[in-house]
Amino acid sequence: MKTVREVMTTDVDYCTPLDNVFEAAVKMRDLNVGAIPVVEDGRLIGMITDRDLVVRGIAEKRPGSSQVTEVMTKDVITVSPNTSVQEAAQRMAEHQIRRLPVVENGRLVGIVSLGDLATYRYSDESAGRALSAISEQHFLH
Repeated sequence: MKTVREVMTTDVDYCTPLDNVFEAAVKMRDLNVGAIPVVEDGRLIGMITDRDLVVRGIAEKRPGSSQVTEVMTKDVITVSPNTSVQEAAQRMAEHQIRRLPVVENGRLVGIVSLGDLATYRYSDESAGRALSAISEQHFLH
């Protein structure tokens, strides 16, 4: 059974609590990503998504100089490197998320996305079900 460690991205860029929402948005643009972990002293303290920037930032008229900690998601769903790819896909579907930070001993060690799961034959079916479940929810809202 494949584990998250075998499919995760390990070279993960991140923001710190010192970064502001403008810097986070520029980093997302430059990296062509929609979510960035927020890390303090190697420990994951949150995630900031493009949706967070819109809903908690722009829609609430926060300036670009607002700290990322004011708009980030604090209760982040994570997995460990030893989590099976099937369980990771199940968590993504259950929580309607497309990316999971990978944490070991409280420290960010990687990130796994639906795309990472879908590239492995062992998990194609799980990733497909997770993507279907996430897509269905987005159309219902």
